[in-house]
Amino acid sequence: MFKNIQSSAADPIMSLMEAYLQDANPHKVNLGIGLYYDEWGNIPLMRAVQQAERRLLDAGQPHGYPPIEGSAPFAHQVQALLLGADTVGDSRHLATVQTVGGSGALKLAADFLSHYLSRREIWVSDPTWANHWAIFGGAGLRVNAYPYFDNDSGELRFAEMLETLGALPAGTVVLLHPCCHNPTGTDLSQAQWRATIEVMQQRRLLPLFDLAYQGFGGGLEEDGYALRETLKTDLDFLICNSFSKNVALYGQRLGALTVCCRNAADAANVKGALKTLIRRSYSCPPTHGSQIVETLLADPALRRMWQDELDAMRQRIRQMRLQLASGLERGGSTLDYRRIRDCHGMFSYTGLQPRQLDELRHRYAIYLVEPGRMCLPGLNPANIDYVTSAILDVTRSA
Repeated sequence: MFKNIQSSAADPIMSLMEAYLQDANPHKVNLGIGLYYDEWGNIPLMRAVQQAERRLLDAGQPHGYPPIEGSAPFAHQVQALLLGADTVGDSRHLATVQTVGGSGALKLAADFLSHYLSRREIWVSDPTWANHWAIFGGAGLRVNAYPYFDNDSGELRFAEMLETLGALPAGTVVLLHPCCHNPTGTDLSQAQWRATIEVMQQRRLLPLFDLAYQGFGGGLEEDGYALRETLKTDLDFLICNSFSKNVALYGQRLGALTVCCRNAADAANVKGALKTLIRRSYSCPPTHGSQIVETLLADPALRRMWQDELDAMRQRIRQMRLQLASGLERGGSTLDYRRIRDCHGMFSYTGLQPRQLDELRHRYAIYLVEPGRMCLPGLNPANIDYVTSAILDVTRSA
């Protein structure tokens, strides 16, 4: 029955993680997979999450089925977090459903675009997160790329990006990273976002925002700028967001898909369509992660605690950027350390060449994703000098 099934290509990021785990080098450093690690190299259990879980445990609630779309309080909290409590106001034009992580939100959005809007293609940035191609291609959409970043120069290709978007037919779906661009770490400025949104509105394009790192760029409010500017227009748009990183709930697989519609009737119909897709897929979402987020966002003290912890995480990443860039500058590296210093979020394209990446891995057991994407939270006070020295060595011998 299964004899004609061919072997599958390994996921490049997950296979890199497997190689790292099997590496016996005591000095090994994981700068590949997109996880936040604290200064001791551990995935944090946030204090706000611990307190929320304790309250849930004390409540002793049974584990019944949730609604297909997830709980209504969770949806309202997601809308306020993404678009601002004051901005949302009458949220009847918003359709929000809980999803199985941010990847699940993207998959649900892809199926919605294909089955209900009859879209046949989507445009993503060049480069983008590799799984965007797999998710949208797997849903039957043709995936195209618009210019975004030049890895050789380390510069944003903004003029070319606007030119490409300005030539797309009305109704074309365009995926955008509101903050902490994955994989480059290079974001649009607020002025550039306004120019991009103006082109989107003029061309009547359909924005799909992938917000996986809210709070890791400039802050919770700042990282929602593009969404809130788009809300001021008459455009319909979609938002996929994740709580894996900013609440460190990786294993709970908690995300949401929000669709901003022109009126309440459209929003009701869209939510019905999304519920149909969910029901024929995984039926309903898990509850524990959403109850944690509901609890900590609803309680002012817990929310403040969470925001303070998130701010500290963001500041730690920033400190690692500055320290690595400073070390490379002092060491006279030929690498353009400014792109590491000036980027936002968890990632940066370093400009390291394939041979240098290979040297880092095999000589120093330092793991980065090709073509040189570094996950900055993998750096900490115990390994920053080792990594700096290794990069100086492999770039000096270029």
